[in-house]
Amino acid sequence: MSILWTIVLGFVIGVIAKFIHPGKENMGFVMTILLGIGGSFFAGVIGQYFGWYQAGEGAGFIASVVVAILLLVIYGKLRQTS
Repeated sequence: MSILWTIVLGFVIGVIAKFIHPGKENMGFVMTILLGIGGSFFAGVIGQYFGWYQAGEGAGFIASVVVAILLLVIYGKLRQTS
């Protein structure tokens, strides 16, 4: 059940990040889920580095969305150069 919950939250975080970020990203359903999961993962890693989260503790929803937006910005920059 936790994998299903991860997919659902990843989708919600990815959709919110795409909604907030200006521009059009041609990302499908699976890439949106991966964007949200990646945002949550990297928010947790960054939070643990700065001492905001403990090991095994999930990142906050807002932090996950912010990092997902940062990933969208990086994705957009990489697509422009190629």
